[in-house]
Amino acid sequence: QKQLVESGGGLVQPGGSLRLSCAVSGFTLDYYTIGWFRQAPGKEREGVSCISSSGGSTKHADSVKGRFTISRDNAKNTVYLQMNSLKPEDTAVYYCAAGPPAAYYSDSWSPYDYWGQGTQVAVSS
Repeated sequence: QKQLVESGGGLVQPGGSLRLSCAVSGFTLDYYTIGWFRQAPGKEREGVSCISSSGGSTKHADSVKGRFTISRDNAKNTVYLQMNSLKPEDTAVYYCAAGPPAAYYSDSWSPYDYWGQGTQVAVSS
């Protein structure tokens, strides 16, 4: 079964850091684009970061560019989202999702086929 499991969320002070992990099973990263999305109460789901199936390309939303970094460890079949300089507006449930390679070129969540359960990130003093 194809599964994605997020971990690493929690409560952090503004300016702090968290590293989210997305452990995948049932498939290998070489065939899927992996995206991180987030959804805050009352807001639409938005794309945060994604990494191409080759692992050679990444992109980040303007709101997190320079603060967040997506990466992957093929041996562990895990994708990471390093979040630095966190702001209260980063508070949301963060989801990891897998989609076809072409999903990398989309700004939408719709191409992604498999989703994790989400992990809560709260940034507050």
